[in-house]
Formats: sequence, structure tokens, C-alpha cells
Amino acid sequence: MQLTVLIESMFDKLPCPALVNDESGQVLASNQGLISLIGQDAAHWSGRTMDEFLPPASRIFMQTHVWPMLLRDGCVSELYLKLIGADGARIPVMVNCRKDNSSDEARFYWAFFVAQERSKFEAELVGARNDALGLAKSLAEREKFVKTITDAMPGMVAYWDQDRCCRFANRACMEWLGKSPEQVLVSNMRDVLGERLYALNEPYIKGALSGSVQHFERKLIKADGSTGYVLAHYIPDLDSTCNVIGFFALLMDVSMLKIAEAELQLAASIIQNTIEGIVVHDANWNILSINPAFTAITGYTAGEAVGQTVSNLRSDHHDRTNFAEVSRKLIETGQWEGETWSRRKNGDTFLKRQTITTIRSDIDEPVRYVTVFNDITERWQKDERLRHLALHDPLTDLPNRTLLLERLSQLIGITDRETRGIALLFLDLDGFKEVNDRFGHEAGDQMLHSVAKKLTGLVRHSDTVARLGGDEFLILLDNPASKGEIEQIAERIIEAINQPILVQGNATRVGVSIGIAIHPDDGPSATQLMQSADEAMYLAKSSGKNTLRFSPAVSAL
Repeated sequence: MQLTVLIESMFDKLPCPALVNDESGQVLASNQGLISLIGQDAAHWSGRTMDEFLPPASRIFMQTHVWPMLLRDGCVSELYLKLIGADGARIPVMVNCRKDNSSDEARFYWAFFVAQERSKFEAELVGARNDALGLAKSLAEREKFVKTITDAMPGMVAYWDQDRCCRFANRACMEWLGKSPEQVLVSNMRDVLGERLYALNEPYIKGALSGSVQHFERKLIKADGSTGYVLAHYIPDLDSTCNVIGFFALLMDVSMLKIAEAELQLAASIIQNTIEGIVVHDANWNILSINPAFTAITGYTAGEAVGQTVSNLRSDHHDRTNFAEVSRKLIETGQWEGETWSRRKNGDTFLKRQTITTIRSDIDEPVRYVTVFNDITERWQKDERLRHLALHDPLTDLPNRTLLLERLSQLIGITDRETRGIALLFLDLDGFKEVNDRFGHEAGDQMLHSVAKKLTGLVRHSDTVARLGGDEFLILLDNPASKGEIEQIAERIIEAINQPILVQGNATRVGVSIGIAIHPDDGPSATQLMQSADEAMYLAKSSGKNTLRFSPAVSAL
């Protein structure tokens, strides 16, 4: 059989695992080779994605490197991945894919070369080329054609006879060695490789010449001094009587793949071990992959999260406007950073600080979104607690002077836009010192706590009860109906405070003097209004205590 016909026949009969999928990754068709490799029939894979027979590291490499390259260049060649085989084992394969835009919807055609099958294919190709060397001159043009093919191959092809002399080497082999054909052809393998490299390869050479196929990986120093890696196959050549007459050396330069593999392993290790949760989404926000930190934070496993949409993990803290703003920012800049609330698997909500980055195709369309986040709920709770402590009285948990002035200033600001009444009551307990002197400070604290509870029960939710310190309290009335209503509230307060209070088992009584100031007559600002209420309280004290007095400006009305 002529050499070209033999090669074409070999390609036609190659049992190469292959499949076709669409741009979303769904499998549209698969051949018998793939079915045999992964152990499922075509019906099983219909409508599913390639991710389901890729282990985690290959799945991440597929999403972050292969798909972007494929969408940008339209093809990928000689990429190293692993598949999950029929028995669950990881099968190393070389991947080739080409994008087909001839139909309305793009199709991606994948071919997987398993190492063993690839070696067999290359061995048959080299054997066919070796046979061609003995053809008559009438086959010279075909031999030239075949040589062009082998020289165009990315791998190195050579043939060594029984005496370890080189009978053939393609261009890639010459370039790797940095030698001319005259220096290689008909030369002894020891002279071509050098003593050190020959000694390393000698066990495999002996194995091939004894009839055993050899597979190994070798780190080499190239002719230009750089370091490279090759995947080598020594395949015995047998004559018609099954005697070994030489062997084929098929070597593939996997230097770039080793670098990519190292980078992939490093990236996968970082992703797997980082404390931040990482999620990869498709263009429709369906979750494609997660890392262990995502599971640790949310409680969702990969099996539960992958395939779900991001909306399933949202909390009710944010409305549609919030997510519309995120989408707008991603469209404008390709990235969004901020804080959002999410929901754990157990239903609890948590606050996360996250960054979302858009990965775009060669036509500038978003094809992937990568979210990196961490749980800041505990920090937020601590901040909220510190803020609460800074604005509240530690004994009664009532707002303190700072918070009261803040709310009072806000209400005064509202009066610039609408008609609104504001009244401030300044309270000072009468007889509180005697309680402290008689029963001690612990009893005094109990008394203050009881008074605070009474005061909060006498006002509306829109009003504010605050403690200034000691036995002084402030009550901010939001939009009271009239001066008469303010006076009635103050009188109810005096009556309630005058009731006996149980302190350390003893019924104890105190009174209260109340000064009242009304905005804006008693002061346009929060500070001035408080000063007017304080002065009115001292008027109540000097009038015999346990009574109320309005600020002089109001009293004169």
C-alpha cells in the first residue's frame, strides 16, 4: 500500500473520542470513542455540559483559560486536560477544538487524544513514513508530500535502527537538537544525544530494542540553552518475522503544557485554599463552579450550588434597584465592588464584601462573571455594637446626649420643608440623692433603670427618651398637637414618677422637676433649645420641685 493511502486510512479509522457542544457548554453529540471512555451512552449526555466529566482543576482551567481562548481565537490545540473515566479514574488527554460558525448557532467540535491511543497513532504514522523510504523513485513526489506533513507536525519524529543509528528525523527534531541533518542522519544515538542524556535514555532504548513499548517524560536542555520538557514514546519496529529491527522515537514538546499545568495547579491550589469564597457564573448568572470557602461560608456544596442562579442565594435586604446598579456598573466598567446581604443554606442572612469581575469574549460580550467575597457579618455586628455603645447610655440603654442632639437636629431640619412642632422636656429627679445615700449606688442604679422604663412607656415610638447622666433625662416630642398636649404629657410623667418604686425590696419614692422648651420660640438650634429646657427645669426646681415649667418665652405667650 502506498504511504499516503495508508496515512489517510489510519486517520479515517482513528477511534478518537469526540463531541460537539454549543456555546453554553451543552453536549449536542458524542461519538462511540467518548462513550467508551467515560462509560455513558449518548442519551445520558444529551442536554448536559462538559463540566460533568471534568475533575475540579480541569473544570476551572476550562472555564478560566480554554473557553476564553476558544471564544477569542476560534480554536485551541494540544491542551492538556483530565477526564473522569468510566471507573472514576482521571484520564490525561490532549484536547483540540474548533469553533464552527457556519450555522445560526455556533458549534464547538472537540477531539480528545488519550496518551496510549495517540502513541499508537503516531507510531503507525512513523512506520508508514519508514516504509515510504524504500519506495521507488516513482513515489518521490508522494514521499516529498509525506515529509512535508511530518515536518509540519508539532512533535518530534525519529527512527533508530538496531545499531542505534538514526535513519530519519523530522524538522522539529533537528530544531530541538540544534543540529543539521548531516549531523544526525546515520549518526549513532550516543553521538547525537551526548553521554549524559544517552545514559539517561539507555534503559528505555534497551527496552524498545527488546520489543517493549516505552513511555517516559524527560526534562532536557535545548540547543539554545533553555529548559524544555518532552513526552517520549519509543515504539519497537518489527519485521515480517516479528524480529525487532529498530524503533520509532515520537517526542512531543510539552514545555508550554508543563508551564500551563504548573500555573493551573498553582491557580487551583490558591482557589481551593483561599479563605475568600469564589464563584464562576455564566452570562446568565448560572453558577458554574465554586471553591471550598464558598461552601464553608454559605453551607451550599458544589452539587447544590452548581447550576443554580445567583438569585437563589440573595436575601430580602436588597431591592431590584440595588441589583440594577450592580448590572449597570458591570456594563460600564467590567467590575463592581461593594457589600451585599446573602442567605446561607440554613436560612441565616450574612453580610459579604464582594468583587464581581466580567470576563468578555473576543467580540466584547460578557461570557463569565467571577465573584470573590468574604463574610464580614461579625465585623459589621461589632461596628454596630460599638456605634450603639457610643450613642446610648450604658446603664439604661437609652439614647445619650449625642444621639438626642442628632435626632433633634434632624427634626429641626425637617421644619425647613414642612410645618412641624417640636418640644423638648428636661427632667431632673427630686430626692434621688437621698436614695443613693440611704441604699447605696447599686440601689440608685436600679432606681434610674426603673424610671427609664416608666418614661419609655409614657411616650410614642416616634418620640425619644434620653439620659444625660446622673438623674437627668430628656424627652423629645415629635410634632405634638398643642401646648396643652405637651402639658398633659408632662403631668402624666410627674404622676408616674411619683408612684412608689421597689428598690432592693423597699418601696421608695422620688419626684421630678420638668422644664419644657418649644421650637422655634425657645431656640432655633438644638443646643439653644436644650439650654432653654434646662433653664425651665431650674424654674420648676425653684418653684417647689415635683412640678413643670415652660420656658419663659412660651410662658409669656
